[in-house]
Amino acid sequence: MGNVVSSHLDEGKREMITARTGQVMGEFGRLYEQQYPVALFNSVRFEIEGNISPQSQLLHRKAPLEDKSIFSGMLFQYLEENKKWRNRFFFVPDSYVISYYENKLAYDRGLHPKGAISLAGYRVLGSLEKYLELLETTLPGVKAKAGSAPPLKCATQFPILLWHPYARHHYFCVTTEKEQQKWLAVFQDCVRHTNNGLSEDCKVQTPAFTDAVRLYRQARGQYSTWEMMCGTPTQILANLVMENLVSELRDLIAVRLKGKAFDRQRNWMLISDAVYSLVQEQVKAQYEAVLQKCEAGRPPLEATIRTDMDQIVTSKEHVTSKMCALVLPKADKLLKASIQPYISSVLEALMEPTSRGFAEVRDVFFRELVDVSKNMLNGGSKEKLGEQMEKVSMLAFHPVKMQSCYEKVEQLHLEGLQQRFDVPSTSVFIQRAQILMREQMDNAVYTFEQILHQSLEGHSGDDLAKIIQRCQDRVIKKYDYDSSTVRKKFFREALLQIFIPYMLKQLSPPFAAELPRFRELIFEDFSRFILVENIFEEVVLQSIMKDIMMAVKEAAVQRRHNLYRDSIVLNNSDPNLHLLDDNPTIDWTGEYGGQGDHTDSGESHKRRRMKQVVSMIQVDGSHPLPYESCLEVPGVGGIVEEGEGKGTDTHSAPSAEESHQETKSHPESAPPLTNGTGQKEDGQKVQADPPKAVAQKEEEMRPPTESAPQAVEKKSPPTESAPQAVEKKSPPTESAPQAVEKKSPPTESAPQAVEKKSPPTESAPQAVERKVHLESPIQDAASKSAIESAIQEIENAVLGEDSGLLSEPEEQVVHKSASLNPELERPAPGKKQDTLTAVPESEKPPGDSQPHEHKEAVAKPSIPEGDEKAGAATAHPEQMAVTPPSDSETGEEVSGKEPVSEPGAVQEP
Repeated sequence: MGNVVSSHLDEGKREMITARTGQVMGEFGRLYEQQYPVALFNSVRFEIEGNISPQSQLLHRKAPLEDKSIFSGMLFQYLEENKKWRNRFFFVPDSYVISYYENKLAYDRGLHPKGAISLAGYRVLGSLEKYLELLETTLPGVKAKAGSAPPLKCATQFPILLWHPYARHHYFCVTTEKEQQKWLAVFQDCVRHTNNGLSEDCKVQTPAFTDAVRLYRQARGQYSTWEMMCGTPTQILANLVMENLVSELRDLIAVRLKGKAFDRQRNWMLISDAVYSLVQEQVKAQYEAVLQKCEAGRPPLEATIRTDMDQIVTSKEHVTSKMCALVLPKADKLLKASIQPYISSVLEALMEPTSRGFAEVRDVFFRELVDVSKNMLNGGSKEKLGEQMEKVSMLAFHPVKMQSCYEKVEQLHLEGLQQRFDVPSTSVFIQRAQILMREQMDNAVYTFEQILHQSLEGHSGDDLAKIIQRCQDRVIKKYDYDSSTVRKKFFREALLQIFIPYMLKQLSPPFAAELPRFRELIFEDFSRFILVENIFEEVVLQSIMKDIMMAVKEAAVQRRHNLYRDSIVLNNSDPNLHLLDDNPTIDWTGEYGGQGDHTDSGESHKRRRMKQVVSMIQVDGSHPLPYESCLEVPGVGGIVEEGEGKGTDTHSAPSAEESHQETKSHPESAPPLTNGTGQKEDGQKVQADPPKAVAQKEEEMRPPTESAPQAVEKKSPPTESAPQAVEKKSPPTESAPQAVEKKSPPTESAPQAVEKKSPPTESAPQAVERKVHLESPIQDAASKSAIESAIQEIENAVLGEDSGLLSEPEEQVVHKSASLNPELERPAPGKKQDTLTAVPESEKPPGDSQPHEHKEAVAKPSIPEGDEKAGAATAHPEQMAVTPPSDSETGEEVSGKEPVSEPGAVQEP
């Protein structure tokens, strides 16, 4: 890149650039020194005579973005030096001048940024096709062949491109469409703000500067609105120099550029950027010298103006009357023939999209307050209100939320009228309307904050929604009035900017020779404050101003686009409200949220604590962007972001909290391994079924019976050798169905997945409860017989030391519970006491054809560590469901609460 610039910008061309810059600045400096006393006189006169414009009903925030930033985040930036993409951290402060750092850590540490980008005069593009169309305008006559490779190989399908007619172009990429839309809105807001670089608070310097630039261009036959009148004074003057210099340099350098069409266009943009930077340096020094000279002579000029104000005004009115007699006849003739027929159509083209944009501002403001009211209705407190209002306070500067408002105005078009009145672009009017919309939104939000804060003083916090509603209605009415006033003023100014250049272009040549004789009517002492060129423009403006005012007034009378009539003037309608204008900005989170300022005042801490208007982009499933920025993106494939840590594996070990919750919800199930598998006794690993899969298996393996509620739950996989009964705390046996298990280690039979508490139903098999509530009565008398038979069987099988498993009080409870329902059905004689449901041959687990040898009926339970909640050290028969002896072919698990009848079993009372 450096070789391209240095080889084409030799010493001779640099001297030529310096000479052209000096010529432009010399002429501009002369005009600026002439316009400065005139602007000073108008400022002092305005100050003395007072403001006659309608009073604003809304309050105005003085420092809206104090200690705030707009946005920050990571972007992939294309570097011209090495033709690679780098992942860098971008920060948008309240000045809207973008800074970018090597990574976020560099920003947090307060290091100097890698560079800064001022977007004044740029265009933000979201597609490569639009960029290529603008790129072809840089070198007229140089056009790429159809089907040729593009000059830029975007790394993703979501590019963000910044185009400028003179400065360097910037290329960025993001990985998602959501990120692209948010960054496009942020960059467009930066362009909108930086284009409005001339401060309206400078009542002398700004008018003098704009008039000098306008007169300079008019002297060269350029009367139309200039779309490059954007940025700071230095940038505007550099654009003024480049307007003619770039064509001269293009004729000298373009013929010497080599390579393909895209290569020549890009090389030319690099050369143009170098020239633009050089011109800005020279222009800045010369403009500051002119400004210092004028500011040094301001005190004596202001003293003369204040002393001779009346005489200056009289002299100016005398010259104006003489000029009106000469100019107005021809101006009226031009006005009737070429202007009046088109005023209404141009006004309609301006009013429609602009009014929709201001109406959208009203709707967005209303919706935000409705959301706040809803949150307060749902049990909101003052702390929650503080959090909500902290977000609402920066609504006007949230480019994403305001994007819908801005898009309404972007539909402004003047087809057919632009060529007639020499209007090159409507971007000037669109951006001006958008800036006014943002100001009105911020005024409405700030007024609502002050009124709400005043209403909450001494309030207990009840009925917050009603207070918000009253404040909202009050502010909406004021917004409607101010919106109408601002729009009518905007329409008048836009019509003047469209028609006045056209009229001046038609009238200036005929009167150019007659204007010098009016200088003889001005006293020499007042000649610095009265210029005939300015008076001529004022006369032309007066000739058309009456028709413009009448057109806007008629639109308001017809109630078109919600405009108030001029007769509706609200002066001092709410005098107490304007007393709040001097109040400081409200810190909602600090006052209502209890988050005071931290004592750490370090620069890095201040950067981290700076509040950001737009929230960070959170992409679902994405990893955090790394601190390192040396990510090289190959080709046009997807950008692979290297996270600081690996993503969470879906099969990784659960956390301790999750494991504890799983144990509580499924206490009977065997604990899974950390990799998500179950265990078998022989050491093999079996993939554990999730709860939904287990339930589905149970549904499929349910025996086809509807005779009684099922108290059996089958949870063994089909690979097991024997059907398992549910054990409470006894080790498994291989020959008979196992007893109910409470907390047993996984065995060869099956990992148990018994639910903790599930009420018995008639349609599904029931899981065994972890603890049988002894207080609940036994609902079926058959259960009594089953339990007594099982207890007797256990007592005969176990050792003598285990014969006394049931304590006397608990035994009484069991007999008492069983005796509560003596009239319930008993099994029919001749039937098996256990009344187990037979399992069809098709549903038998494989390998279950031979009954297993009964080795041990019940073993002494083992209590694991930390199982103090189990109660006693030994288990009790009431707390376990036991299985009476039966064939291994009918191997269903029995809960011990309710027996399951065989299909077709006859029961007698």
